Amino acid sequence: MKIGDDKPISRAPAPRAAGRDAARAYRAAEAVAPAGPSDSATILGIPEAELTPKVREAIMGLMHEVETLRRELDRTHERLNQMEKLADLDTLAPIANRRAFVRELTRAISFAERYQNPSSLIYFDLNGFKAINDNHGHAAGDKALLHVAGILLERVRESDVVGRLGGDEFGVILAQTDDRGAREKAMQLAQAIEEQPIDWEGKALPIQLAYGITTFRGGESVTDTLAAADREMYERKADMKAGR
Repeated sequence: MKIGDDKPISRAPAPRAAGRDAARAYRAAEAVAPAGPSDSATILGIPEAELTPKVREAIMGLMHEVETLRRELDRTHERLNQMEKLADLDTLAPIANRRAFVRELTRAISFAERYQNPSSLIYFDLNGFKAINDNHGHAAGDKALLHVAGILLERVRESDVVGRLGGDEFGVILAQTDDRGAREKAMQLAQAIEEQPIDWEGKALPIQLAYGITTFRGGESVTDTLAAADREMYERKADMKAGR
């Protein structure tokens, strides 16, 4: 989830207009030179003898315009792809934002139903995050969030999805993973985070978290799936506060 170009998309022609212009140019190119500009004898069926220098010049000019439009269309598509990626990223960490995460969860639930293969959701919540912000400032809190996001990304598969659901809450979609596998993975992730405190101004700030898990097999709603994992996470958080 990596972004590059930050040029405003407004500097490019409107995508739909550029697409229409390029489409017209492509059609013109196909009609004018189906065998390429070098095969002049077949251009519009005009005999070689009638291809005057001016006709040739006009055709080459048209082909140049077509190529220019093609390159501009490619650049427009690239910028649109970059904007789509930006729209899916969290504002702080290089992971999915809530909107993109919910979309991926919807897909995962549909996949589980279609192929009858369960997947799981882990819902993480950082404990003591407010204290980090209050005692060390929001910059320290931001570093803690980035630290957690980095550990999650490093320890999941390419097929899994990591997202920030809001504030200090994270979600992980474990593709084709049953409840047992999800609980093992959640424990590993939590342990990795807790064993790696962040270094802030020479101080080691430990991070603890609670998590909840739900396994879905298709047919569930996104809302119910998130709520089930969130509910278990809060139950675990309550047990941790009570020392259980």
